[in-house]
Amino acid sequence: MSDCESEICTVEEVDNEEEPDMKPIVIEWASGEIITNPDQISETETETEDTIIDDDENEAGLMDLCMKPREGKDMVLGGMAAPADVFCSVPGRLSLLSSTSKYKVTVGEVQRRLSPPECLNASLLGGVLRRAKSKNGGRLLREKLEKIGLNLPAGRRKAANVTLLTSLVEGEAIHLARDFGYVCETEFPARQIAEYLTRQHTTDPGDAYRRKEVLLATKQVTKELTDLLNQDRSPLCNTRPQLLLDPSIQRHLTHFSLITHGFGSPAIVAALTAIQNYLTESLKQLDKVYPSGNSIPLGDPNKLDKDKK
Repeated sequence: MSDCESEICTVEEVDNEEEPDMKPIVIEWASGEIITNPDQISETETETEDTIIDDDENEAGLMDLCMKPREGKDMVLGGMAAPADVFCSVPGRLSLLSSTSKYKVTVGEVQRRLSPPECLNASLLGGVLRRAKSKNGGRLLREKLEKIGLNLPAGRRKAANVTLLTSLVEGEAIHLARDFGYVCETEFPARQIAEYLTRQHTTDPGDAYRRKEVLLATKQVTKELTDLLNQDRSPLCNTRPQLLLDPSIQRHLTHFSLITHGFGSPAIVAALTAIQNYLTESLKQLDKVYPSGNSIPLGDPNKLDKDKK
């Protein structure tokens, strides 16, 4: 086995002593804005190891909660830390080099990454937190987690399969979902697709009416799913919102959120919204050919048969 293959096996399955160290990146905030230029972070700041950023103000929106800087002086982590406390800040993986974003990782998020369904080991957790490898990286990581009341046993194995989403922290996953939703809303060619697919259903009135029934039923079903996903209240970043759904379904949505780190449900809602736009445009195309005011009542097969004769 090559050195490369051996290293991949070690990273995915069992942690070892040559793992990422626990050197948190502390960001200097200026005038309430995120400093995105790595050159603006001084050596003194990047050498800070046991600091978090403390703030009691309420921030609106998940993106604000994950990216907005907390005001006030840094304080040293010690004893049992609160889930909302910031453990460290990490640079985003998906940003362009000219505009690198920084994302806060809370103690609660670290705890979620160590718990089912992922159960990350020290090697994978260090990679998520963007820690450079060092000889005693795994041991240092476990010691620092113990200081805030989190236990990371040596030699543990991960529980879930590693995907590209595994490398994302919750703040960046939410950011990705938000941008995906924006692109779906503004760039998805719903009207053009509707025009193309509706052509074959405009020559025969009976076919057009049946097509309209199918479109309306599909809109209803997709709206039900969208409404359900919009009520998902899985914990993210430093939030733990009050549940709206029955726990019997919320626990499954929470499992999906933990695997995708907040990307899953918003991304599906964005896709369903694009489908809803397509369905709406399709109905408009049919109404242009057969206006609703002159349409045969839907669901009356006798009248449809007479019209075809």
